[in-house]
Amino acid sequence: MNALHPSPTEAWLRSRFAKSRAVKSFTSGDGHLWRSPQDIRPAAVLVPVVVRGSGLTVLFTRRTAHLNDHAGQISFPGGRTEPADASAAETALRETAEEIGLEASHVEVLGELPQYVTVTGYRVTPVVGLVVPPFELKPDGFEVAEVFEVPLEFLIDPENHQRNSIVYEGGARHYYAVPYENHYIWGATAGMLMNFYIRLTD
Repeated sequence: MNALHPSPTEAWLRSRFAKSRAVKSFTSGDGHLWRSPQDIRPAAVLVPVVVRGSGLTVLFTRRTAHLNDHAGQISFPGGRTEPADASAAETALRETAEEIGLEASHVEVLGELPQYVTVTGYRVTPVVGLVVPPFELKPDGFEVAEVFEVPLEFLIDPENHQRNSIVYEGGARHYYAVPYENHYIWGATAGMLMNFYIRLTD
């Protein structure tokens, strides 16, 4: 962080979501290039910002290796929208409780980030939530191999942002990545982090 954007605090984070304002999307994903509109399904994830004594962190999961979608990748807790869900926040909180055992009563929803369309066919709404310890996690062993936290200050430092490319189905795909220690955060999760970065620092 620099003089214009001091080290993130709880009060600063709240201030960035306190007022309704137009938020530009840094990236919206490229899933629409491989999917027809009727094949793209709604989903939501929680971006859990944890208030620690050493500063704010963001909680991530690493998916188990046997899953069909995004096996072994770093993600936010969340999943597809069910017909009974009244909002993206309800989807994100329900799925988070199912995946890692973090109950909705421990999460204060601050707001939403721009939607992101994944290559697997989901239009994902990231829901930012503030989590204040103590809380207990009970990860679903079938879906979640690991739960870990990364300092928010690290995630919103542009020095830690990468833009790379791969060949996918004969074409070049560009994607963002934010490597942290032995974790490689990339793809849709990193794209949503870029939109979080813009929301916090623009």
